[in-house]
Amino acid sequence: MSTREVRPKPRRRGRGFLIFLVIVLIILVVGDRVAESVAEKRLATEAVNEAAQYDVTAASTTAEVGGFGFLPQLAQGEFSEITVTMDQPSVSKVSAEELTMVMKGIQIPRELLTGDTSATVTVSRADVHLTMSPAALTKLTSAASGIEGLNLSAIGEKLQAKLTVRGYDATATVRPEVRNGRIGLIVENLPDGVPSQVRTVVTALLARGVRIPDLPFGARVTGADVQGQSLLVTATATDVKLSGS
Repeated sequence: MSTREVRPKPRRRGRGFLIFLVIVLIILVVGDRVAESVAEKRLATEAVNEAAQYDVTAASTTAEVGGFGFLPQLAQGEFSEITVTMDQPSVSKVSAEELTMVMKGIQIPRELLTGDTSATVTVSRADVHLTMSPAALTKLTSAASGIEGLNLSAIGEKLQAKLTVRGYDATATVRPEVRNGRIGLIVENLPDGVPSQVRTVVTALLARGVRIPDLPFGARVTGADVQGQSLLVTATATDVKLSGS
């Protein structure tokens, strides 16, 4: 009777090392998410402070760090994108629906990472989107033009303006347009029965437009469009310097 030699099964080389790497990766991912969550809360607080300098407040403010991995971006000293959302904001006491600030190309100096809060953070570009109701725009336009009984409502991609001029009630279809940092209302349609003098006054008063209150980062208004039942105002700021000093 022959006996067969029992050979030990070959060991799976690297298995232990692979398990170690998986564990380390899990720890890093969890640590990254925790660090990102803490940073986002801090960013939201700083955004509230920044907005307050422009007389902007909100019911709630959140921040979200974009890009792949918080800690790797922090180590490189640059974040690709950070989005701050303010819900039910008030801009210079004018109620709005939402205000978002999308910051791109955020340069974090090494000094800030070592505790120097006076170091300057540079934001390559900040896009500010302010969503407001036609009622809020009505308030701004009425105050600027002195038009009586003005009421703006969203109709498709345009606005409908109902107003009283020199005792004459008129309804006009208007289009928002940005000119020199102001939002004017360009009259596109008035009923044929409107007297020429009233037509001239209505067109001039609405076209004069309103100045949107100062926005965070000193962003300059670049566009205004009707989306759904709201007016979306867009503004942009470039090469923004933020410093704690």
